[in-house]
Amino acid sequence: MVEKSGKKIFDGIAIGKIQFYVKTDHQIIRVKVADSEAEIARYEAAKEEAIKQLTALYEKALNEVGEVNAEIFNVHAMMLEDTDYNESVHKIIATQGINAEYAAASTGDDLAKMFANMDDEYLRARAADVKDITKRVVTILCGGENNSNMKDEPVIIVAEDLSPSETVQMDKSKLLAFATRLGSANSHTAILARTMGIPALVGVDIDESWNGKVGIIDGYKGKMIIDPETPVLESYLKKKEAEDEQKKLLQDMKGRENVTKSGKRIRLYANIGNLDDLPSVLENDAGGIGLFRTEFLYWEFDRYPTEEEQFRTYKQVLETMGDKKVIIRTLDIGADKQADYFALDKEDNPALGYRAIRICLTRPEIFKTQLRALYRASAYGNLSILYPMIISTDEVQQIKEISESVKAELITEGYKIGEVKEGIMIETPAAALMSDVLAREVDFFSIGTNDLTQYTLAIDRQNAKLDPFYDAYHPAVLRLIQMIVDNAHKEGIEVGICGELGADLTLTETFLKMGLDELSVSPGCILPVRKAVREAE
Repeated sequence: MVEKSGKKIFDGIAIGKIQFYVKTDHQIIRVKVADSEAEIARYEAAKEEAIKQLTALYEKALNEVGEVNAEIFNVHAMMLEDTDYNESVHKIIATQGINAEYAAASTGDDLAKMFANMDDEYLRARAADVKDITKRVVTILCGGENNSNMKDEPVIIVAEDLSPSETVQMDKSKLLAFATRLGSANSHTAILARTMGIPALVGVDIDESWNGKVGIIDGYKGKMIIDPETPVLESYLKKKEAEDEQKKLLQDMKGRENVTKSGKRIRLYANIGNLDDLPSVLENDAGGIGLFRTEFLYWEFDRYPTEEEQFRTYKQVLETMGDKKVIIRTLDIGADKQADYFALDKEDNPALGYRAIRICLTRPEIFKTQLRALYRASAYGNLSILYPMIISTDEVQQIKEISESVKAELITEGYKIGEVKEGIMIETPAAALMSDVLAREVDFFSIGTNDLTQYTLAIDRQNAKLDPFYDAYHPAVLRLIQMIVDNAHKEGIEVGICGELGADLTLTETFLKMGLDELSVSPGCILPVRKAVREAE
């Protein structure tokens, strides 16, 4: 038995035979040609055929993984039209009098090496895209076809690397999971794996001797087991059975509308803290992401994350979710959520102290960096930005001034910015009581019931001694929620709950009657809440 670790891309357990993915590589020989013009014409014909194939792949991916994730094939087609790429191929053919296959392969190798040597992780990942388009052209020039050479039985695919086109072309009914030695969590292939719900690992130290052996992919723990011993196999078969049974129990809820018996509709979104939560969001059929807690991203560093590091994370979330709404909350650090490098002073009452938007507005360099990353990422999906701990219209006006200046800077620098809705958290009695006025300033509300309950009842939720007095069902809390909903709707904006109370099944029908437009809960709560919604009158 051999056990290997890797970076998990999608949760889940897969058990089956391992098949090594054998790429259709062609021996490229440098051959002198008599007519360079004819050879350039042959290359151009192959390029046009490659673009035609990519267009067909785009249509296939569009049906399987959505428009945003299918867009990579349009990008590949545009890369084939790139002036520098084509001029390089033409120049090599013309000046050296050699065959198109060798010229294309040489150009692709040079560009891939250039990307691979870049400092930026995202740009390094583009080396795989260059290799993919070059391989497609070369394969056409050699008279071959791109294929996945998969067996008739379901298998775990193991490969050195997989390109997006190779992944999309695979027969999903025969693909249990995949593991690769190369690749990154930021690659388009990883995004496709998440979108398709395929358990996957990258960064695995693979060995061709595994071919044909029984393998186990544990997407939860990020490990792969090859040729497992009987007790280990039996243990995983039981885990897989339990996983399948759990899915089966709620499977009937997937794809169904969030609508009551009387026709009342509500949106069900998921709360996440980092990229590792995305597989669960997709697996549980969330309608979108109602709360991305970005402080989790800051906790992954022992320093302030850069604009580029934040941009890559936000972009990946948006690309993975496709056209679905993604609400990303700006930094909510402070109180019980600390990061040493912020060097926050010790406070006697941190719950009422220097936190969230108060830090952002008094440390604008931190706030602007995050906003730049968010607005840059907005071009890649359906983004809404949520601002925490708002208590006044003055704060909203300050946010607007900073946001507008950041957007103006980015546009001047040539960045494309998507249509972004801006909302605020309602989590204090002050915001609740001012919700009629605040509703005129923003696009939506999101109620943070955890803090709203804490501040309304004057109970520190971190103090265990006060647990007997903490009552999330207190009439005062429920009255404030109703007030917020009514005031929001009077001004024509939508309102949701993103606190823990949203997943409380005993309150689902109450929230429906209140008129809430959205509930955002932990991914694993989506289907149970949907069931409760559909059973409500």
